[in-house]
Amino acid sequence: MANIKSAKKRIKVIATKTAHNKSIKSRVKTIIKKVDTAVANGDKEAAKSALTEAIKAISSATSKGIFHKNTASRKISNLTKAVNSME
Repeated sequence: MANIKSAKKRIKVIATKTAHNKSIKSRVKTIIKKVDTAVANGDKEAAKSALTEAIKAISSATSKGIFHKNTASRKISNLTKAVNSME
């Protein structure tokens, strides 16, 4: 454990930021699962609406620095490909 006051504060701040980032990542994963489920069930309309929501969430997380831009692009590409393959 840290002895210096500023180091103790940094530990608290990092814990808070980690929890915040983890919640956003979890939300993105849940939304991605919605898209996958809709694709698996063959529900095209639900898949398209879930895809729109997923792209928005992934882009938002990327702009906050939670995902690298290439990671976000890959996730969006894979989801879009899955939804487009339904046609």
